[in-house]
Amino acid sequence: MAQLSDSQVEFLKEPFIAQFVTLMKDGSPQITPVWVDVSDDGKRILTNSENGRVKVRNVRRDPRVAIGVYDPENNYSRVLNVRGRVVEITNEGAKDHIYFLAEKYTGAKTYPAHNPDSPRMILKIAPDSIDSRI
Repeated sequence: MAQLSDSQVEFLKEPFIAQFVTLMKDGSPQITPVWVDVSDDGKRILTNSENGRVKVRNVRRDPRVAIGVYDPENNYSRVLNVRGRVVEITNEGAKDHIYFLAEKYTGAKTYPAHNPDSPRMILKIAPDSIDSRI
């Protein structure tokens, strides 16, 4: 397992959109722009999704993923690419987490697209390899 450096953890705390790649049933890649966060201990990359979305279904079947994060002001020099595995999917704290991400990315204290009838899930990703210019 690869470890995120302190500078990579700080980079993940910035409001940069990430590209999240999962694998479809036939093995083809599926990519989704996502908001990201990092666990308190700096070991896991976190993202949040509604339960039942394609990316959640994909990682339940095959936990291998990739994440690319790029600084939009300097997207060739400040890059973080991670290959890893989703090691946990939980709904514990997921509603508060999406509100935290909404504030981080939009400045709003709530996430207006939150559907209370569809539970939120936090996907916790353990890095296996990291390619970074941070």
